[in-house]
Amino acid sequence: MDGSAAFMRDDASLSVFDSGRGLPVLFQHGLGGDEAQVAQTFPKGQARRITIECRGHGASSLGDIRPFSLRIFAEDVLAAATDRGFERFVAGGISMGAAIALYLAHHYPERVAALVLVRPAWAFAAAPANLEPVRLVAALLRSHPIEEARERFAGSDIGMHIRANAPDNFASLLSYFDRPNAVDFASVLADIAADGTGVTPEKVAALAVPTLLIGNEQDAIHPLACAQTLANTITEASLVEVTPKAADKARHFAEVQDAIATFLASKTIRSLFPS
Repeated sequence: MDGSAAFMRDDASLSVFDSGRGLPVLFQHGLGGDEAQVAQTFPKGQARRITIECRGHGASSLGDIRPFSLRIFAEDVLAAATDRGFERFVAGGISMGAAIALYLAHHYPERVAALVLVRPAWAFAAAPANLEPVRLVAALLRSHPIEEARERFAGSDIGMHIRANAPDNFASLLSYFDRPNAVDFASVLADIAADGTGVTPEKVAALAVPTLLIGNEQDAIHPLACAQTLANTITEASLVEVTPKAADKARHFAEVQDAIATFLASKTIRSLFPS
């Protein structure tokens, strides 16, 4: 089963991608990303993967519900997965997608059998400091014409620091200004970057699910310390450190895909979904 379809949730039309066979995996993109970002990260032929493009992302509409939140995105994702017959699955994602997976594991433990958290940006705090650059982009888009907003961000202390130390992050942040719906999307950026998963160290420690965490250095938005914190808190977690995208993008994706493929092929995970 391969392809995409629209799924209505309230007044939002969500784009749902369904590909592959076998092990059920619900895998989400990051803030500003889409299914193409997931396809670049997730190993092909490894599982049946469903990805739902969150409100305002990819081909999905914004809808009228405000403010945006990780809870709304997670509930959207779960509803679409249920509609596709995903009753129990591996939940995972990149950055925001990892936060959505963590939310689902806590609030719907009967549905989530395992976790794959790639470059997490949230641990326990809402509005984490590492997402301040995203909040700045949103504020500038709301208060200035797009080109001026871009120039102000690039010339800000935050922008110059990230450009010097995490060029891949800098390129991603600049891409927010290039979106066709950049001004409207600023609300998504502001709301999600100010939000949190609602989980505590105690709640995360109580998660009894095998978990793969993937992180890397040279990443201002997704600090390796965030992945390390979660890996040290989740009882059944393992952490794989990969090459930063800023150092070698091709090697980064190859290592991420290999880590996910190895985790999903393990006896531990396969035993959770007997044939």
